Amino acid sequence: MLSLFPQLFDYWLLGPLVLRIALAAVCIAHGYPKLFGGLSGTARFFESINIKPGKFWALVVGIVEFFGGILLIVGFLVQPVALLLVVYMVVAIWKVKRKEGFVHGYEFELVLLVIAFSLLVLGPGAFSIDLPL
Repeated sequence: MLSLFPQLFDYWLLGPLVLRIALAAVCIAHGYPKLFGGLSGTARFFESINIKPGKFWALVVGIVEFFGGILLIVGFLVQPVALLLVVYMVVAIWKVKRKEGFVHGYEFELVLLVIAFSLLVLGPGAFSIDLPL
């Protein structure tokens, strides 16, 4: 494979690690308030956009974000968590953000979607409990 920096290929397992930590930080930061104080507000929002039952889905999303973020940090079940986050981001873009357009709309969710998809395809990378391919 051609590269301007072929010496970086020696560190290929670090790429997924960086993606895991970045995605985990965002997930934990968004999941924590849902689970520990904001569940009813999230449930009302979900009901308002016709995602029912709102309380159930708010709890599911909070669990996936918060505990999925923790799993990403330790590198355990990375690909299943990434798959759940891919589905979640597709739904978030489709149901909420696409109406707002790209800029100041769904660009953030799209980046999270791409990171989650990359982890789904690449696996956990270095310093994980899951075995890298």
